[in-house]
Amino acid sequence: MALNPALLFSLAAAFAGGSLIALQAPTNALLARGVGSAVNAAFVSFVVGTVALLAVAAALGARPAAGEAGALPWYAWVGGFYGAFFVAVAAFAAPRLGVTYFLMVAIAGQLAMALLLDRLGAFGLTRVEISPTRIAGVLLVLAGAFLVRR
Repeated sequence: MALNPALLFSLAAAFAGGSLIALQAPTNALLARGVGSAVNAAFVSFVVGTVALLAVAAALGARPAAGEAGALPWYAWVGGFYGAFFVAVAAFAAPRLGVTYFLMVAIAGQLAMALLLDRLGAFGLTRVEISPTRIAGVLLVLAGAFLVRR
């Protein structure tokens, strides 16, 4: 059976992205100590991220499609808020909880929201029903968070 290259790349990118999120929490916690607050650290983090994305967009020749962007609903524009909130919370909470415990609880929250979004087919996603197996998977992650804390 041939493996789908797009699926393999997606899985590898997701794993790499998750690894970098684990690095982001302690890095931003260290930055928060240097710049005076978790909010300041999140701001610096987003400035650096913006510069990096501008460089990648320039290298790829990516340009925004202004006509299509103007037709988006208001809630399509607030994704950066979610990221800013997470980065600030990570900078604050990771040193107090430990990176593993913080991320386990954060992942449990992500999975709980994902169940709801899948169930609703929100934002044009494919609708996926909530099943006892999927709920058990999320509960196992949450149980894992508490085992990590012990």
